[in-house]
Amino acid sequence: MRNVNEEIKIDTEYITLGQFLKLADVIQSGGMAKWFLSEHDVFINGEQDQRRGRKLRSGDQVSIPGFGEFSITQ
Repeated sequence: MRNVNEEIKIDTEYITLGQFLKLADVIQSGGMAKWFLSEHDVFINGEQDQRRGRKLRSGDQVSIPGFGEFSITQ
């Protein structure tokens, strides 16, 4: 298990959920995103979302049970 709340810093307006998974070291490659999202629950701001293309912006909270809690910051 990771830190209780790990900050993931972005330097663009948004990143996609697939990009986030790689940036947060949850998956090794972007190609794993579709599989990961089909096998694990991902919650964004408290709501479950499995869309690889979901846009994450600064201030969003991502929770992945078993992997950790993350905050998107700029």
